[in-house]
Amino acid sequence: MLLRLLCVAAVLVGPEIAPAHAQWKPQKGVEIVAMSGPGGANDVIARAIQRYLQQHKLVAVPVTVTNRPGAGGVLAWSYLNQHAGDGAFLSVSPINLLTEHIAGASPITYTDVTPIAQLFNEYVAYSVRPDSRVQDGRELLQLLRADPGSVSFAVAAALGGANHIATALAMKAAGVEIRKLKFVVFNAGPQSTAAVLGGHVDVAVTPVSGIVPHLQAGRVRVIAVTSPRRLHGAFAAVPTWREHGVDMAFSSFRGVIGPKGMSRDQIEYWEEILGRIVQTEEWQKDLEKNYWEGGFMTSADTIRYLKAQYEQYRPVLADLGLAK
Repeated sequence: MLLRLLCVAAVLVGPEIAPAHAQWKPQKGVEIVAMSGPGGANDVIARAIQRYLQQHKLVAVPVTVTNRPGAGGVLAWSYLNQHAGDGAFLSVSPINLLTEHIAGASPITYTDVTPIAQLFNEYVAYSVRPDSRVQDGRELLQLLRADPGSVSFAVAAALGGANHIATALAMKAAGVEIRKLKFVVFNAGPQSTAAVLGGHVDVAVTPVSGIVPHLQAGRVRVIAVTSPRRLHGAFAAVPTWREHGVDMAFSSFRGVIGPKGMSRDQIEYWEEILGRIVQTEEWQKDLEKNYWEGGFMTSADTIRYLKAQYEQYRPVLADLGLAK
């Protein structure tokens, strides 16, 4: 009874107190590895986690973010695994962790690292310049049905990633020959958007959160989103693919992983720390501001979830001719 009261008291005192049951905690510093360049979706999430850890004093050591863009995440996760068993190293995990392995482009998947938690899912937006020849989603579909290579799509950070898969699913449901679609790959979402703003690519395919400033400033028109129903705020006037007559919806997960070989104490430490973050009022505001859909999972549930997602994405990549 005394132990239970002490544990409750530790929680109530404040977030700066380390998890009561965990024997491990970082000693020298925490490094969060982002697979995208500065401003990319994974970089934004990594820096959000950094901010929470520091501002809420959830850890007593410095927290840094390291950008390791390239090869669809392989460089970041290879670097992560150079620190096997070190719980002071973390990384944000998108679906590239699964799809790059399915495509044979990466030797690393969820079974080669330590899944710690799932944080949220996010939808994908399709944006064009205000003066684009593509006026709306229905016109885009007409162009692609007539000639799948007539419109170019900017995606990050690799073929087989969330933006690529979302587009393939939408176009396949619309009756477009998806293997003939034209994709241009960039290291991060801001580069994809810049390519469209510069007139080099027709359509930017990005997480919805990344396009908000450009939409609000009138620099782009968002012609579709992959959510099952219309989003709020800046996207209230943007139709879903379903409203364009395409029966599909898609969201990309975002989680936290560590290097292979982490101990149970290390996993439990970060499960509790991340669990505290998602319970804060500030996190709920971030979900709403960034159009993220909350869905926290612990390590065990994350492993089961990733296994199911891996099996779901294999046939999609096979349709694209990318599965090995």
